[in-house]
Amino acid sequence: MSSTEHKTGSPAVRLKEAWKIYDLGRTKVEAVKGVNIAIQEGDFASIAGPSGSGKSTILNLIGCIDVATSGIVEVAGHETSGLSDRDITRLRHETIGFIFQSFNLIPVLNVYENIEFPLLLGKKPPSKAERREYVDYLIEAVGLTDWRTHRSNELSGGQRQRVAVARALVTRPRIVLADEPTANLDSKTGASIIELMKRINQELATTFVFSTHDPTIVDIADHVIRLHDGQVAEDTKSAVSV
Repeated sequence: MSSTEHKTGSPAVRLKEAWKIYDLGRTKVEAVKGVNIAIQEGDFASIAGPSGSGKSTILNLIGCIDVATSGIVEVAGHETSGLSDRDITRLRHETIGFIFQSFNLIPVLNVYENIEFPLLLGKKPPSKAERREYVDYLIEAVGLTDWRTHRSNELSGGQRQRVAVARALVTRPRIVLADEPTANLDSKTGASIIELMKRINQELATTFVFSTHDPTIVDIADHVIRLHDGQVAEDTKSAVSV
C-alpha cells in the first residue's frame, strides 16, 4: 500500500487535541486550542464562528497548508505529521479539492482549461479523451456549457465560483475544503452555489468541509462545528442528512 492510499475504517477528517500557535515577534497567538473533531465520509460539514475563532486555521490544518503545533491531524486515515513533503503533495492532489473565496482562477485560461488544469499536474495525467469527457461532464453539472470557452474576466462572480467548484472536483477528491466560498457573492448567487455543492455531495458522496459565518451554509449543513476563541463550543451532527 502506498503511503497515501486509502485506509478504511477512519473518518474522512479527525483532529485530536490539535493546537496551532503562531509566533508573532514576542507574542504567541493560540489560533486553535486543543480541538477534537471527527468528520465522517460524505458529511456536509460547516465549521462556523466569528472572525478570529480559528475556522481558517483548522481548514489549513486539514488541507496540509499548515502544520499543527501539537496534537494529531488525520486526513483520509493518514496522520499528516507522519508524511513526507512528497506524500503531503500527493495527498493534497489526489484526495483534497480546494475552493477559495477569491476563486483563484488562472486569468489566461478559459473555463474548460481552468477546470482541466489540475489533471495536468499529476505524474500520469489521464488521456486527452478522458480529460475531455470528465471536464465536459463537470461543466454541464455546474451549468456553464454556454461559457465553456470564456475566460474568467468574462464571467460573473457566481460563474467564477462555479468554475472553482468544478475545478475542485476534477481530480475526484474524497474531501473538498471550502474557505468562505460565498463571501464575495450576493445572497441569491451564494445560495445557488451552496445548493450546487449540496447536490454534488449527495450524488457523488463527496465530503465537504466549509469554514464560514454564512448562516445559509450552516442551516443546510448536516454537521455543524461552532468555534469560539479557537475552541469547539458546539459540535452537532444531524441524525439524518438533509
